[in-house]
Amino acid sequence: METKHISLIFLCAFLFSPSLKSFASTEVAKVNGSAISLEEFNKKYRENLKFFQFKAPTKVGVLDDLIKRELGIQEAKRLGLDKDPDVLDRMNTVLYHALLDKKLSKDFEGIHITDEEAKEFYSRNPEVRTSHIFVALRPDAKPEEEKKALEKIKKIQEEQIKPGKMGFAEIAQRFSEGVAAPMGGDIDYQSKDKLDPTYYETSVKLHSAGKVSGIIRSQFGFHIVKLTAIRPWEDVDKAQVKRLLFDEKRSKIFESYMGQLKQQAKITTHPELLKD
Repeated sequence: METKHISLIFLCAFLFSPSLKSFASTEVAKVNGSAISLEEFNKKYRENLKFFQFKAPTKVGVLDDLIKRELGIQEAKRLGLDKDPDVLDRMNTVLYHALLDKKLSKDFEGIHITDEEAKEFYSRNPEVRTSHIFVALRPDAKPEEEKKALEKIKKIQEEQIKPGKMGFAEIAQRFSEGVAAPMGGDIDYQSKDKLDPTYYETSVKLHSAGKVSGIIRSQFGFHIVKLTAIRPWEDVDKAQVKRLLFDEKRSKIFESYMGQLKQQAKITTHPELLKD
């Protein structure tokens, strides 16, 4: 009897000890048995204070939002949405971006572009002004459609682009397709990121104003390109050039990290299944 009495005293002391009260008090709410901790609430409240624009959040309002969020999550699970393929795909996308943020954000933040670096980058990737004679073609065009488009631009090249005949602009106005045709094929100054890669590389390799390319194939169709000008470094938007170089450096960091993951993984591909 005495032993039971002592045990009851110890049990009461444990239940009403300050440490247990502290543990219980960290639960600011419980939703269908799922606790919302004080730590979770404080974190969410601080986030709301940091990002609010017009109306400061109240603690009661933030707690209500957390309760609604928990109710929504529980209901979504009850309906089996956490097993829905589309939802799982979206969740995996969030995980993918969370990984990149965790592993690469510091490297991205460490990118700094000097004026000298930007100028050197621009010397290799200038803004170009071009005109083109264009025959449109979809990326997924059938072989017979591609053949017909190629024959059309070859005919223009062979019959119209000759010394003593019409100028390039007039030929573009009369025979080219696309929105630039009425302007003689002129598409004004464009930076590297605004043009199809093949079109841009062809334009830069022409080197000097007035030169005309052969027939090239871009993702949009066939072109004959005329380089009309290269914008000098003194006239460019330096901030835009730095943004392009920043993107290039960021892409290299990303590709390097993904290359490491690929080396550690076992990957099997079946490119033959991609053929039309």
